[in-house]
Amino acid sequence: MINLSIIIPVLNELTALQRCQMSLYRLRSPTVELIVVDGGSSDGTVQVARQITDQVLVCLPGRSRQMNAGAAMASGKVLLFLHIDTELPPGALELLESGLGACQWGRFDVRLSGRHPAFRVIETAMNLRSRVTSVATGDQAMFVNAALFRQLGGFPDLPLMEDVALSKILRRHGRPLNLAARVTSSSRRWEQRGILRTVLLMWRLRLAYFMGADPAVLHRQYYPDRYTD
Repeated sequence: MINLSIIIPVLNELTALQRCQMSLYRLRSPTVELIVVDGGSSDGTVQVARQITDQVLVCLPGRSRQMNAGAAMASGKVLLFLHIDTELPPGALELLESGLGACQWGRFDVRLSGRHPAFRVIETAMNLRSRVTSVATGDQAMFVNAALFRQLGGFPDLPLMEDVALSKILRRHGRPLNLAARVTSSSRRWEQRGILRTVLLMWRLRLAYFMGADPAVLHRQYYPDRYTD
């Protein structure tokens, strides 16, 4: 069986962690380790994580920084980066084992959890764009050969778009394994902000990043509630 480390960055995600703790607990096995990397939560996230995972690390906040910290302590030959509000599909580990022989990295297709018909269009567009561009997002549960990940220096230290940046580096080393099995990713942010508003915001941020905008500025625009002037 594949020797896998699943790395989950969190920050004040107690509710989400409690909701998915049984599905996370079932992932653990002699060949799969579960690592949660906390960015300084104040809501009890760390305490709950210690009950259901193999390792819990606390470091400075920042998704790329947290995922790199988790990768540094991981023992698996394959690293899978999972958002706390994303659930792997049944048989995910078997799919990884059978497909990674020919590829060194990859991702799953994604399904958004919301029932609104617009989410079916959005997720289809996300999956198609990823297949055409060989660029994965964090919502798609990216996975990569651990030795290659470390050779490349891990995720670029960016506050936003770190998944896009790493994908562009990885595709120089071969095309990704695009698994059609779908992870289920929470649509909570879309529903809170408004579906159309969120789509337009994400398009604008991606275009700005492509045009060379500072990721720190884009991060402030994507998470305005985390900043106070």
